[in-house]
Amino acid sequence: MNRETKKQKFNTDYSRREFIKAGALTVGAAAALSVSGYATAQAVAKPKGLPLSMAGYNFDRTKALIDGGVKIEGCDIQFKEMGIGDINTHVFSGPQTLDVTEIGLHPFMLAYANDDFRNYTLLPIFPLRLFRHKSVFIRTDRGINKPEDLRGKKIATAGYSSTSLTWIRGIFDEEYGLKPEDLEWIISSKDSSAKDAGKVSKQENIFPEGVSINMGPDGKDESDLLASGDVDAVFHAGEPRVYIEGHPKVGRLFPDYRSVERAYFSKTGIFPIMHAVAIKKSLVQQHPWLIDAVFKAYSQSKQKAYDYMAEAAWLKDSLPWFGQEFEETRALMGDNYYSYGIESNRKTLEALFRYSHQQGLCSRELTIEELFVPASLKLTEPPT
Repeated sequence: MNRETKKQKFNTDYSRREFIKAGALTVGAAAALSVSGYATAQAVAKPKGLPLSMAGYNFDRTKALIDGGVKIEGCDIQFKEMGIGDINTHVFSGPQTLDVTEIGLHPFMLAYANDDFRNYTLLPIFPLRLFRHKSVFIRTDRGINKPEDLRGKKIATAGYSSTSLTWIRGIFDEEYGLKPEDLEWIISSKDSSAKDAGKVSKQENIFPEGVSINMGPDGKDESDLLASGDVDAVFHAGEPRVYIEGHPKVGRLFPDYRSVERAYFSKTGIFPIMHAVAIKKSLVQQHPWLIDAVFKAYSQSKQKAYDYMAEAAWLKDSLPWFGQEFEETRALMGDNYYSYGIESNRKTLEALFRYSHQQGLCSRELTIEELFVPASLKLTEPPT
């Protein structure tokens, strides 16, 4: 099947599924949905031009949605580019004017489990996923050559309970037997690389009992602490300034992190999820058709990114081996390696739920069924 045929099939599959679902709604599915609290009988018809306030990052996979190349059917969107810290704060404790927004997955879990937050619910759309072995930076003069060598060492971080740090600790526990309580944690007062992430929400600095956690000196970020030797390593969502600037005694714990992360995926099948998409619960109750419409639009936008990578990126992008990297990624992880939907991501989601509870962050182990819109649990994407 050539690429043009695949794209036609993508749109045909969606149209067919929407026709079937529309028919089902007219014969009683709306009533079934209302049992779970999301649909109302009078809200089945789609209005034209429903205004939606949206926010998130301008990734390659969301670009077509942001610039209008892909529409959310029945909606007029206003998209604002925002850092995840500012988004989290806006949603959990701010004005909550956003209708649909990218959201930090673990902060959402913590707000739901610990603070009884219920104003938004999740759709199984995951705009940001990252392997996390790349996220550990060490002093190269401390005899640290493998994860086990971190036992008893001081670790600096700017956000203890962020999604990325929760993933790193969970992976290190399961893969290397290194538990959070085996380390001494220093929370820096600033983040040296937070250029557009925004402020740290309260959900990103929850401190569990039984773990040594201390606040770092005022005015010093995690890079300052690693450069001065006050800590032995930094766990970081991105790249700390001290590494970017090439400090002679700072390096990655896994210099060839690509090979380590590929091996991790081959072993576990897990591609860690950082962000999801949240939608106002009241909006879903009033307009249940938005569940399909938003999911479809995000999926189609991502498909346009896939098409570009397959057809033009090898020529237009500056990386000399872009084409080979894309081919090798699909060979290892599948054509739709950045998948949306629950079933293809159930193992990954449940791993994060387990890690959070085990680390004393979420008050209980959450389930997919309670966090995501019930009507979205069976949504799937057409073949890529």
